[in-house]
Amino acid sequence: MLRSARDTWGIMLNFLARRIAQIVPTLFFVSVLIFSLQQLLPGDPALVMAGEERDPAVIEQIRRQHRLDQPIPVQYVYWLKGVLSGDFGESLRNKMPVRELIAQKLPVTLQLGSMAILIAFFIGIPAGIVSAVKKGTAWDYGANLFALWGISTPNFWLGILLIFLFSIKLGWLPASGYVPLTEDWRASLAATIMPAFVLGNAISAILMRHTRSAMLQVLESDYVRTARAKGLSERVVILKHAMRNALTPIITLGALELGTLLSGAVLTEQIFSIPGFGKLIVDAVFNRDYAVVQGVVLVTATVYITLNLVADVAYIFVNPRLRARR
Repeated sequence: MLRSARDTWGIMLNFLARRIAQIVPTLFFVSVLIFSLQQLLPGDPALVMAGEERDPAVIEQIRRQHRLDQPIPVQYVYWLKGVLSGDFGESLRNKMPVRELIAQKLPVTLQLGSMAILIAFFIGIPAGIVSAVKKGTAWDYGANLFALWGISTPNFWLGILLIFLFSIKLGWLPASGYVPLTEDWRASLAATIMPAFVLGNAISAILMRHTRSAMLQVLESDYVRTARAKGLSERVVILKHAMRNALTPIITLGALELGTLLSGAVLTEQIFSIPGFGKLIVDAVFNRDYAVVQGVVLVTATVYITLNLVADVAYIFVNPRLRARR
């Protein structure tokens, strides 16, 4: 038993070392791409920083101060050095370090995205399992109808409908705003449950379809038929044997969807006045706040890549057969 545990941890460490070795050049390429695309945006950053002050001497001073008079590769090197030390620059609009803005907005979107993905898992996975097990029955048709409704319903329409019902008519929940968890967790959950459900609704429909497809494939496999032939109960066959092997594609999808949510759900955040990543990057693009755009996109890409790594590690814990392939 001890040797088996050591072998498992050895496999895990080797796998993590290989993946991290792949992540580093990927992040470097992403940083080059982000910085390069930023240069293609219209407008002169020096003029934006100068505001109404159009004195050529002032503009020239701004160029020297921010190294805008240097070649682009040199600018990138200075920017990358700052990023590696945790300095993403300063916001042109708020005159605040981008690092502080990200530290303020990321927990908001992280809370909202985590709640949305939990709602999606609690609804989508059980619905997909029931649909696959009860294939061809009213349960199956009902689950597919729910999936079609979830995918087809626009987030802005569902958000407005929930506000009208639970805030205006019933008065149970606040219509907008955000309260940090550290201040009042009850008020925070009350303020974020509706936008989290709006986001989780569409994801749960996608998860349901993928779970159903994976379960149907697994239920037709030989080892499931063998488990049934041994006299195991249907509950044990489904939950212990079939569902465990069907979770692999679901983990991938969940990680990708969570990464998408953390990049900012712009419409939902606007409807419920949630001060998250989506609103931050939209405001930064419209105000040509280049440092904020670069910082937010880089952090989002890093989180996305990290979530993929977490999903790959989860595969090994969920499906022991994958350990032998590493």
